[in-house]
Amino acid sequence: MTLFPPALRATAAALVGGGLLALGATAPATAQVVPAPPSLTADGAAFTLSTLGTFETGVYDASAAEIVTHFAAAQRLLVVNAAAAQVDVLSIADAAAPAKLFDLRLTGVVALDGRVIPAGAAVNSVAVRADGLGAIAVESNPKTDLGWVVFFDANESAGDTLGAVTVGALPDSLVFSPDGTRVIVANEGEPAEDYSVDPEGSVSIIDVPTGIALPAQSDVATADFRAFDAPGALEAAVRIFGGREDAAKGTPVYPVAENLEPEYATVSSDSTTAWVSLQEANAIAEVDLATATVTAVRPLGTISHLTQTPIDASDRDGGINIRSWPVQGFFMPDTIDSYDVAGETYLVTANEGDSRDWAGYSEVLRVKDLADDGPGAVCADAFADVYGVDGLPGDLAGFLDDDAIGRLNVTTANGFDQASGCFTELYSFGTRSFSIWTSDGTLAWDSADAFEQITAQASPDFFNSNHSESNLEGRSDDKGPEPEALVIGELDGRSYAFVGFERIGGVAAFDITDPTDATFVTYLNNRDFAVSGETDGFENAGDLGPESIVFISAGESPTGAPMLAVGNEVSGTTTTFSIDLAAAPVIPVVVPPGTETLAATGVSPAVAATAGGALLLAGLAAAVLGRREGRAER
Repeated sequence: MTLFPPALRATAAALVGGGLLALGATAPATAQVVPAPPSLTADGAAFTLSTLGTFETGVYDASAAEIVTHFAAAQRLLVVNAAAAQVDVLSIADAAAPAKLFDLRLTGVVALDGRVIPAGAAVNSVAVRADGLGAIAVESNPKTDLGWVVFFDANESAGDTLGAVTVGALPDSLVFSPDGTRVIVANEGEPAEDYSVDPEGSVSIIDVPTGIALPAQSDVATADFRAFDAPGALEAAVRIFGGREDAAKGTPVYPVAENLEPEYATVSSDSTTAWVSLQEANAIAEVDLATATVTAVRPLGTISHLTQTPIDASDRDGGINIRSWPVQGFFMPDTIDSYDVAGETYLVTANEGDSRDWAGYSEVLRVKDLADDGPGAVCADAFADVYGVDGLPGDLAGFLDDDAIGRLNVTTANGFDQASGCFTELYSFGTRSFSIWTSDGTLAWDSADAFEQITAQASPDFFNSNHSESNLEGRSDDKGPEPEALVIGELDGRSYAFVGFERIGGVAAFDITDPTDATFVTYLNNRDFAVSGETDGFENAGDLGPESIVFISAGESPTGAPMLAVGNEVSGTTTTFSIDLAAAPVIPVVVPPGTETLAATGVSPAVAATAGGALLLAGLAAAVLGRREGRAER
């Protein structure tokens, strides 16, 4: 498979004053539009991205801008403002200056069954049909109670709603079917912090009217997972663990149904089938929409970080060190989307990774703490077959050091051998990648280490930075860039995936027209790393924590050109981006991968031999040589 075209092995940005000069210039419209954002573009790319404008809530690190959707008929963005339990309605008639029109407040709305949305309820998702029928997912307070879908008319100029219907516990996301006849709701059903209550996960299917009107409660059908509690009904590789029984809070009647937690849904082009990500379970469910039945739950397996996807596994290794480690990574997808190729449906997932980490039960520990705080240590011979291979540590103690994998967060729920009383394998959360799957869950392509390679070249001094703080490697020991947001768009007959990184930030675009051979196109991060939110304030930091992306085609765009809109939960900003079909030039810098270069950059020879490693070397050599010691001290 081709991860990067050969020309991408040259540097795609000029280094100026020790920082990166982005290849696409933008004119700042507000304090949160960064004038020279970090960027990277493949040679011969079909397009680049540039920042248009942003709307600032002025609320920081409180989820004031999460899920965003576009209503083309009125050129409005509907943005989930979880901090205020509302949906903000923004005008993008001027895409460079998004402006708030009004908000939709959900507290006090009366559902058809007589229940009232209480104070403290949370808004999780919003979607809108082409004619303006809108739907909002609202979780109750407490979140373990049944939630609602509130309907509204996106054409209106006030904050009124049509009413609400009741759905499952903690409706986390929703989407209209392509034909507009149904709303599909992923009811996550998270447990209470102490596991005193753990509602069942489910998928609600709502038949909606052809016009703008509230559906009846009888139009709501719910697909549950109870059938998979039968012996042998669920594949063993689906992660079922950490329920009320493990937390010593009782024995559930339906342990599988309680354990599965739907996250995001995507619907087939013929509107008959939905696929739902089950993040913690590392699986995808298939749902027949006509019968409201879950027809399959398919495990996704793992990626080997030893033989398939190198990672930077430590925040204490002195710099960028993307290399192989004897650890398995669970895909654990968050956002899921789909597209058709030659009559076949393919699923695309952002493999964020997520854990069960509650007061009543947590599966998360650092590798070095497994012996003292977990069920047992790493087995003495667990890594014996790779001691000293390609520069790996020569004994177990070396692997447990902070500069190796000692600080890497892994799960205690998998890999432990009861008979020997130790861990034979280690499993981390997420794969730091995005994947393309056939509709039956077979892996067609994975981006491997592309995200870490791209961000290492675009922002070498802030590689794997956190979102609330500008730092070097703050997230290497956890989930790296943490791909979370994802959307598919079509340009000139080709399909592209746009992926947002929750931690370091930015959006990367890949051409996925061939689902078995996707290629990198461009990356842009509207972030100023010179401003560290936790110490300097968030006002001028740019976009932090992208949570969702919406693709706006040229035909539906207010500019007449294709666009993206991104909701950022930490900075509380909603930002518009232009998709510029005239690609910017690439400035080549040729760097021979010699011994001195490898030593200075921290890239292992094995990784340097790969396409991704060559990309990393070309960009890092000039930026890193002579400065590694200073970075290591920080």
